Amino acid sequence: MTYCAGILVDDGLVMIADTRTNAGIDDISTYRKLHIFEWPGDRALALCSAGNLSVSQGTISLLREGVRNPETGELETLETAPTMFRAAQLVGWAVRKMVTDMKPALDEAGIDSGASFLFGGQIRGGPPDLYLVYGQGNFIQCSEDIHFLQIGEHKYGKPILDRAVTADLDLYDAVKLGLISFDSTIRSNLAVGAPLDVCVIRRDVLAVEARHRVEADEPYFRELMDRWSSALREALQSVAPPPYGPHRG
Repeated sequence: MTYCAGILVDDGLVMIADTRTNAGIDDISTYRKLHIFEWPGDRALALCSAGNLSVSQGTISLLREGVRNPETGELETLETAPTMFRAAQLVGWAVRKMVTDMKPALDEAGIDSGASFLFGGQIRGGPPDLYLVYGQGNFIQCSEDIHFLQIGEHKYGKPILDRAVTADLDLYDAVKLGLISFDSTIRSNLAVGAPLDVCVIRRDVLAVEARHRVEADEPYFRELMDRWSSALREALQSVAPPPYGPHRG
């Protein structure tokens, strides 16, 4: 299991992914799930993966080498895609090919071949964008009404983003909210854990502005979590008790 989140605001894009691939009493391993494709001055792209690790790795490798257009047979790459929409199509073609190629053997072994991706960034001449790409190759896009997308074990962190993410949110406030969302998930699910990889792409910079690996014991991360917990407790105490029960009146 995993958890990845992308937050798209007016100022740009934040992508965060955990690194845990297995969890158990004595079996915990990590793998980088946030991948950067960057050609500074022309485009900055980020891809987060969830699901079957061999399918995810194969998809990433195929995208780096180039993907055959199923209609023309021509080799296309993320470096030459003219728009974010076209680049998302390439991601879809790549994951669909890998699932198709690997599914028979994985099914025979009783292994789930499912995979999904968050793909976002900006290509010169177009706006920043964010997509959720499914294993079948189809995808959905962030809209004016939805400013974030998630894959993996997202249910614990979603309420945080639902309540606070807006289009005009500051880019690094979006980072804070994303980290709080991950903390909520980590506290509730052993299958998601640090370190966390963070990528920030500011609108029209056409390069990655910040990339960072957040370790579980990082001082800022611990302070953010402690202060968020304290703020929740203070907010609870500041609200009047419900108008029913023995304390009413």
